[in-house]
Amino acid sequence: MRSKSTIKDNIEKISAICAPLTVSSSGINSKEFLGPQYTCDGANFNPSLDISGIPKGTQSLAITMEDPDAPGGNFIHWIAWNIAVNSHIKEARPMEAEGINDFRMHGYRGPCPSYGTHHYVFNVYALDTLLDLHRDVREPELKAAMNGHILGFGRLTGLYKRK
Repeated sequence: MRSKSTIKDNIEKISAICAPLTVSSSGINSKEFLGPQYTCDGANFNPSLDISGIPKGTQSLAITMEDPDAPGGNFIHWIAWNIAVNSHIKEARPMEAEGINDFRMHGYRGPCPSYGTHHYVFNVYALDTLLDLHRDVREPELKAAMNGHILGFGRLTGLYKRK
């Protein structure tokens, strides 16, 4: 697990050198809470994501979803890459390539906090290439492969608290 300050520092560096993406979702309500269908209390599938500001030259998108409030530090719920360039990612959409999350599984695994309200951060990257990665990569390997290829970056944060 990575510390929160390291994550914040890396995001600030990425944001300073690339185009800003605007990321929104109909799956996150006006109070910024994820719908239960996107969590372990529901169908546990990814919410839709709307992305604007994708720069020219983008060859693929990559997404990570993390919980910086997890007891052991930043917890990765999802990593996906080589996503076809599109301004709308449908909910429950099978991705072109998905690595191993911190649940030790491939694909999206939604919020399931054991206590309190947690923040869930969707990071979206516009890349100038397709990534040649094995399906068993984890988030550090994905980030290393994206280094030098990020044209645009945006994020969306949703909240979730179990009832």
